[in-house]
Amino acid sequence: MWGGRTGALLRVWGLWPAGVRGRRPLGCNAASLAGNNSPQCWNCGGPGVPKRGDGFFCPQCRALQPPDLTRDYFSLMDCNRAFGVDTAKLQNRYQQLQRLVHPDFFSQRSQTEKDFSEKHATLVNDAYKTLLAPLSRGLYLLKLHGVEIPEGTDYAMDQQFLMEIMEINEKLAEAQSEAAMKEVESIVRAKQKELSDNVSKAFEQEWLYQFAFKKQNK
Repeated sequence: MWGGRTGALLRVWGLWPAGVRGRRPLGCNAASLAGNNSPQCWNCGGPGVPKRGDGFFCPQCRALQPPDLTRDYFSLMDCNRAFGVDTAKLQNRYQQLQRLVHPDFFSQRSQTEKDFSEKHATLVNDAYKTLLAPLSRGLYLLKLHGVEIPEGTDYAMDQQFLMEIMEINEKLAEAQSEAAMKEVESIVRAKQKELSDNVSKAFEQEWLYQFAFKKQNK
């Protein structure tokens, strides 16, 4: 269901965001890492904070708690679990979380909190980079659905799609002026939007099918 052209579109047209550096977006497998299951605060022994939500600090002693490494990126970044993401809202959420957990704000705190802060910041960075770029976001959605695409996997693409890519490459090679370059850029942007919309629809249709199937079999 998820293979074929949809996988190819993600591979060929998904762009990494400019200016983002650091570890690979999918390097943190949050679902496989063990989080802290204790409901108590590690520092004061109080009831601690819920596993979900933004209660990163103990309500009694205000000590920073360990991150929940089983929490998915969409939940952490307060986004709907969908291919279409409001990137402006995502960036605001990223900045909000950085103000809460960035290691610079814990230089005078205990070593335990410093370590937790590093882990929180790493998780937030990985979540932000993964959801920001269409390619990594789509691959992460597939992973949440139990579909893993190995690195270097190439999906067969239909002839028409390959011809479109070749035509754009030819236009780019022949461009001799700024106006010609802008024309190619406009073509690429339009094609990216078209393919991104197609991928988004593919995810929505799959989820609608799964939802209907589950209701039918209850």
